[in-house]
Amino acid sequence: MSVTLLEQPPPTVPRRPGPYRRADYAALPDEPRCELIHGRFYLSPSPIRIHQFVVGHIGRVLHDTADATGGEAIVAPMDVHLADHTVAQPDVLYVSPERQKILRSWVEGAPDVVVEVLSPSTVRMDRLLKLNRYAEGGVREYWLVDPAARTIEFLVNDGERFVVHTQERGSRESPAVAGVELDIDELWEAVERKFGP
Repeated sequence: MSVTLLEQPPPTVPRRPGPYRRADYAALPDEPRCELIHGRFYLSPSPIRIHQFVVGHIGRVLHDTADATGGEAIVAPMDVHLADHTVAQPDVLYVSPERQKILRSWVEGAPDVVVEVLSPSTVRMDRLLKLNRYAEGGVREYWLVDPAARTIEFLVNDGERFVVHTQERGSRESPAVAGVELDIDELWEAVERKFGP
C-alpha cells in the first residue's frame, strides 16, 4: 500500500479528516514509526536524550501512582485508538482503575491523562493537532512538558476543550484524576542534575 507520510502538520487544524483510517494504519509496517492523526499519517522522529529522560521520569511517577491506585501507566510506543481517523502514540499515558475496560491489546479510547514531551520537531503536532484530538476524544488531562523552557502546561478537559491550569513549582495534584500527582520541582531538579541548567 502506498501512503503519504507527512513530517509536519499544517499551520491550522484541517476541518475534515484526511483519507486514511484505522484499517490503513494497521496495514502499515512497524517502521518507520508514525501516527494517524485526523486521517493523515505523520512520521514520529526519533526523540533526543533529554526528551527520553523526562519521559522516563514522568513514566516512573505515573507507574508509582498506578501501583497505589490500581490504574495503569504506559510509556510510548503504545497505540491509543481515539477515533477511526486517529491512532496516537502519546509519550506517557495513565488510565484510572475505573476505566480499565479501555485497555486491550492497545488502548481503545481516551486515557485519563496523556503526557507529551515537546521537542522542536513535534511542538506543532503536540500543541495543535493532537491537542484537538485529545480534547474531542475525551482525555481528561493533557500535560505539555517543555524540557527546554522547564515548564509544564496542565490542560484539563472542560467538555471537548482544554482549559490551561498553570503551576510552576511544588507538588501538583490533578483536579481531574484522583491520585495523580507530580512534584514539579523534583522533575526539573533531576533534569538539571543530568543536563545542567
